Amino acid sequence: MYQERIRRFQGHLRADNLDSFIISRLVHIRYLCGFSGDTGLLIVDTKRAYLLCDSRFHEQAKREVKGAKVILTKSIPLVDLKDLKQFHGRNRRYGYEIDYLTCGELKTLGENLGDVLLIPVSNSVESLAIIKDKAEFELVRKAVNIADTAYDRILGYVRPGLRENEVCAELEYQMKMLGSDKPSFDTIVASGYRSAMPHGVASDKKIAKGDFVIFDFGATYKGYVSDITRTIVMGRATSRQKKTYNIVLKAQLAAIKKVKAGVNGPVVDSAARDIIDKAGYKKCFGHGTGHGIGIYIHVQPNLGPRSKDILKKGMIVTIEPGIYIPDWGGVRIEDDVLVTNSGCRVLNKAPKNLLEV
Repeated sequence: MYQERIRRFQGHLRADNLDSFIISRLVHIRYLCGFSGDTGLLIVDTKRAYLLCDSRFHEQAKREVKGAKVILTKSIPLVDLKDLKQFHGRNRRYGYEIDYLTCGELKTLGENLGDVLLIPVSNSVESLAIIKDKAEFELVRKAVNIADTAYDRILGYVRPGLRENEVCAELEYQMKMLGSDKPSFDTIVASGYRSAMPHGVASDKKIAKGDFVIFDFGATYKGYVSDITRTIVMGRATSRQKKTYNIVLKAQLAAIKKVKAGVNGPVVDSAARDIIDKAGYKKCFGHGTGHGIGIYIHVQPNLGPRSKDILKKGMIVTIEPGIYIPDWGGVRIEDDVLVTNSGCRVLNKAPKNLLEV
C-alpha cells in the first residue's frame, strides 16, 4: 500500500520536473509511509524515499515505516540535513509544501541544503489522497462506526442541567473507549441559542429543557477521520422546532440523492439550498453543503455554490445542510457518504428522525 503511494508520488515528481520533494506535514508523512510520530521529515526522490527522525522515534519508525529508508538524525531533521550529503547537489530541484512549511523552517531548509533550488508546491499529497482505495475506505468506515456508536451512548447520558462541556467530555471518552485515536476536530455541543452557531464548540452553558442540541463530532481511526452531526430536542419539540428540523432533513436527503460520480459541487449544494431557500430560510444557511474527508477533516471536493470540483468514484464527502436562527436555535444534519458511479453509499447508521430526549 505505502510503496504504491510513494510510487504514484514519484510519478508527480517526474511530471513536475523535480528531483526530490521534502514532506514536512506529519499527516502526509503518515499517508505516504505509515510513520505516526510527531517529529520527522520525509524526502522522496525519483527512485527512493527516506524518513528522517531522531532517536526518540527510531524503534517506532522501524516498526511502522514501509517503502522508505529510515535515517536516524542526531537532532532536528531539518537542521541535520547539513550533514547528510546524499541530499545535497548544485541546482538540484527540491519541491516543498508551501502551505505547511513556516518561514523559519524554510530559512533553515535553505541554510542546510546548500545550493539546491527550492520550489514551492501546493496540494502535493492532497491530490493523491482525495480518492480512497479499499483499505482507506475501511478505515474511514471504522471511524464512522465509532462515531455512530458513541452518539447512541451519549443519548442515554445527556439530560437537562448538564453543561455542554460535560457532555462533550463524555462523548469524546466514549469514542476513545471505542478505539478512536482522538477527536477529528474540536467537538461541537451547542444547545439552545448556541445551536444557531455553526461552529459552537462546547461551552459551560447548561443544557435546558426545550433546547435544540447539536452534536457535531468525529473519530480518528489509524489516521482517518469521520464527521457526523445530529440535532435533538431536550424534551418535547415545539411545532416550530419540528418544522425547522424537517426542512433540514428534506434538504439533506435531496442533496444525498444528487451525489454521484461526474456531478459537480454546486449541483449537490443547490439541491439542499433550494429547499431551504423556498421554505423562507435563505439567510439562515450560510455555509456549503459539504466537503471531502479522509486523512484530515477538510479535503477536496468542496460542495458549495461556487465550487468547481467534480465528484469522482472513491471520494468520501459530507452532506450537512443547516438552518440557524439567531437567538432561537439551529439544526444541522450530517452524514459521510461514499461516491460511486451510480450514486452514493451513506456510511452513517445513526438515526436521523427528530429525537425528543
